[in-house]
Amino acid sequence: MFDRLDDILIHYEEVMQELNEPNVTENQTRFRKLMKEQADLAPIVEAYKAYKQAKQDIEDSLALLEEESDEEMRELAKEELSDAKKRVEELEQELKILLLPKDPNDDKNIILEIRAGAGGDEAALFAAELYRMYVNYAESQRWKVEIISLNESGIGGFKEVQAMVTGKGAYSKLKYESGVHRVQRVPETESGGRIHTSTATVAVMPEAEEVDVQIDMNDCKFDVFRASGNGGQCVNTTDSAVRLTHLPTGIVISCQDEKSQLKNKDKALKVLRARLYELEQEKQHDAETEARRSQVGTGDRSEKIRTYNFPQGRVTDHRIKLTLHKLDTILNGDLDEIIDSLIAADQAAKLANMQEN
Repeated sequence: MFDRLDDILIHYEEVMQELNEPNVTENQTRFRKLMKEQADLAPIVEAYKAYKQAKQDIEDSLALLEEESDEEMRELAKEELSDAKKRVEELEQELKILLLPKDPNDDKNIILEIRAGAGGDEAALFAAELYRMYVNYAESQRWKVEIISLNESGIGGFKEVQAMVTGKGAYSKLKYESGVHRVQRVPETESGGRIHTSTATVAVMPEAEEVDVQIDMNDCKFDVFRASGNGGQCVNTTDSAVRLTHLPTGIVISCQDEKSQLKNKDKALKVLRARLYELEQEKQHDAETEARRSQVGTGDRSEKIRTYNFPQGRVTDHRIKLTLHKLDTILNGDLDEIIDSLIAADQAAKLANMQEN
């Protein structure tokens, strides 16, 4: 694996040389490509230089131990040797992770879908809480969240919500959230104090560009209708809401968040593109062997991934058997510990698979 590092270092220096040329910004496409390459390679190059330095420190300490007779100097050399060996081990692990094949979707924006599952009104309330949790997390990451469509229940819950999350690395962090989320608590409407279990399904799809998915507009049927729900004076007075049906797949998308029919049509096409891209990826995943799948989960919407237990104040992620007793802070958007643990488990699984093959 490490034999690639010298080539990466040479390529990085070539990229930096090109970026330092005075006319580099004249070709914007090329400039953006170089900037992305520089950003992707910089952490690897930095770690590799530190690794080479630590290897050199080991050699220097060993040479000093051979030559030096002064006991105090020998002790210092032994300490430096021990520190350098520890650094080499840590940097080897870091480089292995940095050299793992990168998910091409990691840098993409996402389309987030949350649907209330089993549990009626209680499931809709839970779906709304999950949405607020992701909005708060997105704000902590300085991402932008924009609702595409929303179907509310009468008591403040969400039967279904679709939103676009825009920001650097949105998919890389939220991709582990796809699946069935389960809540266990006593509903406010429950007079007997019994704990109920309700569910909501979360789907996280990378935003697909036009180059990723080509949509034939002849395969699309658009219907317009009057928007319903909260939205000010314009709601119910103009046919601004759009229903898009993709005839070959039967996918139906409704979008009524914008007052402009054109904007709603554009948003609906974005969702369709993401759905078709997801279908294409599912086909590719099904073609892979079970051994190559990440242990963290496949992003399967039917996979039960997490339980939020209110009486015990705990959240359990079933994929990595992680339990945290800080339900309130997690529902307020503090997802860092869960997401970091999922990323670490995913990386460990991928490293193990690479070593087996």
